[in-house]
Amino acid sequence: MAHSIHHLNFIVRDLEAAIPTWERLIGSPVARRDELQERGVIAARFHLGESWLVLVQPTREDSVPGRFLAAHGEGFFLLSLGVDSLVDEVKRLGDAAFSGPVRAGADGWQVRDLDPALVGGLQLQIALGSGIQRR
Repeated sequence: MAHSIHHLNFIVRDLEAAIPTWERLIGSPVARRDELQERGVIAARFHLGESWLVLVQPTREDSVPGRFLAAHGEGFFLLSLGVDSLVDEVKRLGDAAFSGPVRAGADGWQVRDLDPALVGGLQLQIALGSGIQRR
């Protein structure tokens, strides 16, 4: 079962332009920057308690985040719930609750997306792996 908010993603058109606003709102600097080429994004992560708040800029229009930005504009994109076992969650919810296979995320996270039709069209996933890794 889910035990925490692992991370929250917000889509932005221009990561560099968005970072100063979010640094001011959160009251702390960017903790990490990542490029996930396979997802077609660059990202900036902020510590938010024991969770991450992630700004995501698509680098490809044909990626899931790129299509989302084109359809919905900037704003909330994805909620990722922390779990202790992806296998147990698939057993508990059933494979049909998910829209794709387990995939790798940043920092070796393993994530699995839930079917948006199951959760009112939301982008929701479960994640296994450490949340905050202070460096």
